[in-house]
Amino acid sequence: MEYTILGRTGEKVSRISLGTWSYGGANTVGENQPIGWAGQEDSDSRTALQKAFSVGINHWDTADVYGDGRSEQIIGAMWDEIPRNDIFIATKVGWDMGPHNHWYHPEHMRANMERSLKNLKTDCVDLMYLHHCNFGKQEQYFDDAVETIRRFQAEGKTRFIGLSDWFSDKVMKFIERCDPDVIQPYRNVMDDTYATTGLKDYVESNNLGICFFSPIKHGLLTGKYTKPATFESGDFRTTVKDFADQNMIDKMQANKVKLEERFSDH
Repeated sequence: MEYTILGRTGEKVSRISLGTWSYGGANTVGENQPIGWAGQEDSDSRTALQKAFSVGINHWDTADVYGDGRSEQIIGAMWDEIPRNDIFIATKVGWDMGPHNHWYHPEHMRANMERSLKNLKTDCVDLMYLHHCNFGKQEQYFDDAVETIRRFQAEGKTRFIGLSDWFSDKVMKFIERCDPDVIQPYRNVMDDTYATTGLKDYVESNNLGICFFSPIKHGLLTGKYTKPATFESGDFRTTVKDFADQNMIDKMQANKVKLEERFSDH
């Protein structure tokens, strides 16, 4: 396994991190908006965590909303087998509306922070992200969100703070005022605005940590699928049109053949 220093955090982490979105299972928020990942057995999740540790993947990523905490709970149950201090744990807050009608209401953030620590069976996470950059009308919750997550850091509940979003331009809009230690934008070979938005230059100039999510586009880029896929209710992938596009599926199959030829000895 190759390792890198995660920007100004100074932490040595594996270049490949383990995302655990799928560990939470199918899930919805609001008016049945699918945000989960169906078809994952807990036993498979535990096996994946064990395998990741055995090959040196020491950076694990989860979120409070993944299965309403189920993903975090599965990770938290691993500490009898894997030393907690050997793993750099990142979680997130800000996708579940809660009772306050906004993701970033301070009381809701506080409740979810405490729940995450309980789920993960730890007193402190290594990194906590603001899960997205939707801070309400006229950004009314931005100051509250940043102040609250900074307070978590001051209280020793998270060592570092991060900022995540599907869109690099949104991260770029808030990055200077938020001043995160790490950012996590969406990026893969099909969807890449990391450089064109100026985000890449900013990250490098300010020595920020950078972690990209969905680098294989939810599994589509692996060439696993041979025909348009259907998913259960509550599965986020039902909203990804490329999974229903036969032309896209065929293209990924052709790419898979090329990759297998190129890396036949791996």
